[in-house]
Amino acid sequence: MLKLGLIGCGKMGGALLRGVEQALGSAELQVALSDVVPAAVEALEKSLTCPTNPGTPEQVGSSSDVILLAVKPGDMKSLCEDLAKLEGSRLFISIAAGISIAQLESWLGSRQRVIRCMPNTPALVATGAAAFARGSKATAEDSAMAVKILGSVGTADEVSEKLLDAVTGLSGSGPAYVYTVIEALADGGVLMGLPRAASLRLAAQTVAGAAKMVLETGKHPATLRDEVTSPGGTTIAGLEQLEAHGLRHALIQAVRKATERSKELGA
Repeated sequence: MLKLGLIGCGKMGGALLRGVEQALGSAELQVALSDVVPAAVEALEKSLTCPTNPGTPEQVGSSSDVILLAVKPGDMKSLCEDLAKLEGSRLFISIAAGISIAQLESWLGSRQRVIRCMPNTPALVATGAAAFARGSKATAEDSAMAVKILGSVGTADEVSEKLLDAVTGLSGSGPAYVYTVIEALADGGVLMGLPRAASLRLAAQTVAGAAKMVLETGKHPATLRDEVTSPGGTTIAGLEQLEAHGLRHALIQAVRKATERSKELGA
């Protein structure tokens, strides 16, 4: 049985717990919960079917083998310093933006194993894209545990910590880029006479379907694009306009700028 603790019962932490419960089954999971807002704990308990034990952060830590740290970055230092008093070694997985592995290891103490991860908001609907980095004491088994937890609500890739800023720029901020693309596609449909609701649904489903094609076929996006682009047809006419207006360059530069901003905020 996995003894999993969650400190910070917000949307992302709750999504991860529900994903793990669905993946493992409620009989294989025991959860300890803590939050400064009691109502958040109560609401999360109601959404789970596995055994739950609310308590203080220290109680959660002492009763868990793996602890998810999902508090605000500004609260992380004091929380970790309290958890450093725990005896024994545990795995701590942090989803707090801008808090480095070195900081976490310093605050938690030398006995604890640390993983820092960057999930994204589609995890709330079990289609997230996350990446994580191991601390100096974390093991291959700890990485497998991170994949199990993060992968329960999407995909999970291990990277070096220095690449987490790029992860932030790509998948962390990426949903906002894609929402903008969906909105623009839908506006194009409305311009051409489609009803707003139908246009938005067609645009969103087209993006979701294209993404699924990339993930499930294993084909390069360019190959899939060529498969639906007939000589002299409608698709190449539309693609010519995307190239003329620099869509690809704009998206590449969005990732670059967001990555640079992430580095600035973490400095």
